[in-house]
Amino acid sequence: MSPSDLADIEQIRQLKARYFRFLDTKQWEAWRGLFTEDFTAHVQGPHPDLHYATPEQLVQENRELLADVPTVHHGHTSEISITGSDTATGIWAMYDRVELPGNCFEGYGHYHEEYRRDPDGWKIRRMRITRLKIAPLAP
Repeated sequence: MSPSDLADIEQIRQLKARYFRFLDTKQWEAWRGLFTEDFTAHVQGPHPDLHYATPEQLVQENRELLADVPTVHHGHTSEISITGSDTATGIWAMYDRVELPGNCFEGYGHYHEEYRRDPDGWKIRRMRITRLKIAPLAP
């Protein structure tokens, strides 16, 4: 692995760290800036599977759902592969805690992602969240 690849991997790790921080601190405009224009996502959850066709849809729906909801999102043990001069993939073990009224839970699973570098740096292009376990919590 080249020093350039290692630098790119670190930049992608920093990107994902901002993803979690901006989401949990409700910095919606900054969060939007982490995604490519052609971003799409598929999310498994304690809810029916969710599909997002645009980054705007992802941000708007999460802004409405989570505006006043305490959340904690963590990503661990990243496996990042540089697949081209401006492309990469990654898998992250994940944990989340969401305290929706009437639906508090902790989730465990994985983020499966594709990244692309544009003039502003690395961004998330595709995201799929798979769940291994959902643990309901008392409200």
